[in-house]
Amino acid sequence: MRKPVAALGSTLFLALAPGTVAVLVPWWLTGWRAGDWWPPVRLLGVVPSAAGAVVLLSAFTRFVREGLGTPAPVAPTEHLVVGGLYRYVRNPMYVAVVAVIGGQALLLARPVLLLYGVCAGLLMAAFAKWYEEPALGDRFGAEYERYRNAVPGWWPRLRPWRGG
Repeated sequence: MRKPVAALGSTLFLALAPGTVAVLVPWWLTGWRAGDWWPPVRLLGVVPSAAGAVVLLSAFTRFVREGLGTPAPVAPTEHLVVGGLYRYVRNPMYVAVVAVIGGQALLLARPVLLLYGVCAGLLMAAFAKWYEEPALGDRFGAEYERYRNAVPGWWPRLRPWRGG
């Protein structure tokens, strides 16, 4: 897949999947109406929300540049994506989406978003375990197994994986 096509596909998938999970559903649950928690606690929500957004955009860019494809299962990458943040954790996109939702929960003072974030995280973990990992193993074989054995799925390594 050429980079311009991969970029377009990734942009569409970003709007569709994470856009739905991290923007549309939280809006539907809250109407973006805020509660009345102590302001410094609410302000703390900026950190995970902003960090999650940066990680998400970085990961999507990595799929285009390194993988020559998209995160969407219908238009997968040509190469296994193991650079950038993927040297530290196998699922930075999912971690980022949960961070954005958690940040929104704090910013809006809405516990329903904390519950939603937990549920969304569990669904993403199940999808990764029962669909993505077997599919990547089938597609990339020993290369993926080495990577999977060296890089944790959910809690980042302290030092980047160097491959091998």
